[in-house]
Amino acid sequence: MAIRSEAYKTWRLSGPIIFGELTQIALGLIDNAMVGAISYNHLAASSLVISVMNIPFVLGIGLTMSVSQTVSMAHGRRDAQKVSHYLFNGFWICTIAAIVIAIGLQLGKNILFHLGQDAAVATLAVPYLQVMGWSTVPMLMFMAVKQFTDGLELTRTAMVLSLLALPLNIFINWLLVYGNWGFPRMELIGAGFGTLITRIVILIALVVIVLLHPLFKRYIAVRKNQWKLNRNTVNELLHIGIPSSLQAGMESGAFAISGIIIGTLGAVQQAAHHIALSCAAFTFMVSMGLAQGGSIRISNAWGRSNWKEITLIGKSTLLSGVCYGILCAVFFVCMRNLLPLAFNTDTTVVALTSTLMLYAAVFQISDATQAIGVGLCRGIKDVRTPTLYVALAYWVLGIPIGCLMAFTFKLGAAGMWIGFVSGLTFSSLLLNKRFFSIIKRNSTGHL
Repeated sequence: MAIRSEAYKTWRLSGPIIFGELTQIALGLIDNAMVGAISYNHLAASSLVISVMNIPFVLGIGLTMSVSQTVSMAHGRRDAQKVSHYLFNGFWICTIAAIVIAIGLQLGKNILFHLGQDAAVATLAVPYLQVMGWSTVPMLMFMAVKQFTDGLELTRTAMVLSLLALPLNIFINWLLVYGNWGFPRMELIGAGFGTLITRIVILIALVVIVLLHPLFKRYIAVRKNQWKLNRNTVNELLHIGIPSSLQAGMESGAFAISGIIIGTLGAVQQAAHHIALSCAAFTFMVSMGLAQGGSIRISNAWGRSNWKEITLIGKSTLLSGVCYGILCAVFFVCMRNLLPLAFNTDTTVVALTSTLMLYAAVFQISDATQAIGVGLCRGIKDVRTPTLYVALAYWVLGIPIGCLMAFTFKLGAAGMWIGFVSGLTFSSLLLNKRFFSIIKRNSTGHL
């Protein structure tokens, strides 16, 4: 019963986080659909920019996770002053990181002409990259404040704002992409400004809510004493944030490299891989949200040194992840011949994708439990060794085994999936074993 109760609490906390993650995917799909209606060159340019921005953006998102972890720990100790202090320091760390990322994207915009892309596509992509680069600043600032509210286990506010961003983004795109109501027809750049404006609006809305809503009054009331940058606090946040960024960056980088490697096998293999990976990425949003929810709850219990509760949360979250991964695996197996048709109708691509979906099915369990293992360890501030495990999983095992199976054993794209399943299974086992070993030692010490 205790396991079931803890699982319910974690799912209840994670639900709004998951919906928020899914809305971010939906925003990207909306932009693609609206600019794709203009021409395939505009769609290709949008895809190129998102690919280039993905790794630095994910690195920034990883950095924001330190805010929710430290806030949750302080909240567990009922230390409102420390909660406020972490909010202020975390917010400015994320803001500075966002500005650095944005400037880096501006300075490196011409790299788009050196990636072997069509010249017309690269020309369209450059101004879009510039606008989207600046949009990372309000987005990461929003994420920093969102992580503060998540750390307090008040996850619905950011979820509602993320959902409201969808119609707002569609409306602004309708005005600027197509030039309706007398606005200039800006096409792809209009979609960039739509994203930028939407992110600024939801940032302002969330900041106003945090500053004025009674729920947050006790944390804002102490700002005169606590809203000061502190070197030790910054180091504490970076101790969690940098490894979290590296973990996310290594994962995104590995999948990006796998796409390039599979692309050398031909367009059919690349298309089939892209479809299977898109399906897996969508279901992974739930695993990631569950991992974040479990991590936040464990940080709260860790702040109170309640190792019995940490054990229950860890077991229930891992069990939830296993059950979810199995459900996704069964769904992928049963729907492997139908899901590809939503992306492409070419019989060769659909047939290969159907095969890859079987590997993606097994991948669901490994991916879910690996993400949860990372989250559980982060909840007890154990981040350095897990980062090493993630590096080994993707770059020492996953990609080399994938290349071996793909090229030496002539398995093609399926070989890369075998590599990732092998690496993630290895990482999942090590991460979860490490977490439960740590809590066992501490639980014994507190008897």
